Amino acid sequence: MYYSQAMDGIRKIIHVDMDAFYASVEQRDYPQYQGKPIAVGSSPTQRGVVCAASYEARVFGIHSAMPSKLAIQRCPHLIFVKPRFEVYRTVSEQIRAIFERYTDLIEPVALDEAYLDVTESKSNLPYASAIAREIRASIQQETGLTASAGVSFNKFLAKMATGMNKPNGSTVILPDQAEALIEQLAIEKFHGIGKVSATRMRELGICTGADLKQRSETELVQQFGKMGHHYFKIARGQDDRIVEANRVRKSLGAETSFAQDLTDRAVMLHELATIAQDVCHRLEQHQAKGRTLTLKVKFGNYQQITRSRTLLNPICELGIVTSLAQELFEAVDLEGRSVRLLGISLSNLGTSHLGSETRAALVQLALF
Repeated sequence: MYYSQAMDGIRKIIHVDMDAFYASVEQRDYPQYQGKPIAVGSSPTQRGVVCAASYEARVFGIHSAMPSKLAIQRCPHLIFVKPRFEVYRTVSEQIRAIFERYTDLIEPVALDEAYLDVTESKSNLPYASAIAREIRASIQQETGLTASAGVSFNKFLAKMATGMNKPNGSTVILPDQAEALIEQLAIEKFHGIGKVSATRMRELGICTGADLKQRSETELVQQFGKMGHHYFKIARGQDDRIVEANRVRKSLGAETSFAQDLTDRAVMLHELATIAQDVCHRLEQHQAKGRTLTLKVKFGNYQQITRSRTLLNPICELGIVTSLAQELFEAVDLEGRSVRLLGISLSNLGTSHLGSETRAALVQLALF
């Protein structure tokens, strides 16, 4: 009954995530890569990172944003493939067109991921689970690729559901299932709780959703800042965020939390160079440039600072992004302090270097 009608304000949210998207496109287009561990990204001979890894590569612990040199150490027979972002964008447009058969409320997260609100669907299918199943079948038939989907009554739970049956699977979390599922979930499995925060929670005796639910909102805010409000809600399966159709991205960035705090400035500068690579890959994916670069530094005592610089002309070049971020970092006072997180982001984004037709298409696609 729950998914047959939009009753009592209950929403029907679907989260769709393509399976190893970039790597799967390469394996589809080049049969010699099928069944083999491949990494889309920079060669290990360069100081680059992995953009995406096939499932065969993930068996070796290889994942996106991992330095290419480390990836080849873990899997000596790993095949590196240069990214083809134009191809990925074209496939992404095909997938977007499939979504639009069912709803106009589509919120893209990246080229390979989106939320759909099908509470009032264009189709005559009464169940959100049936819509998700049909979408996945259409994606496979029309693109030759597989997708996973999560279905629930809010975005947080839909995202969590997607990860429960990957690859090429689908999971539904009903309202009467949510509480029990969340309580038994290990804290590391929560979407939105990173490795560093999870470690901190375990130090505080928070190991499962049930443990998290026992903590007051005040205590969580004291321990984790404003994210404490979010943690308090998701421990109860609450998420009031709407699916924002045609969401315009205001910034693009990347950050890394370190398992052990950094104390060596040279190591920190090297990590910034790696993060800059990830940022530039994302800028290239979205055909975007930014005028304001922001450096984020979180110290070992959880104090956080940001430093920004706005330029006259938008940038996306790796060399400029790296040098500007490192220059901002050099001015940071590290006396007696360790660093637990570094991040770089570009804002004041634009696509002024593109033609008017392409710019219009990008706005219409909402960066999907």
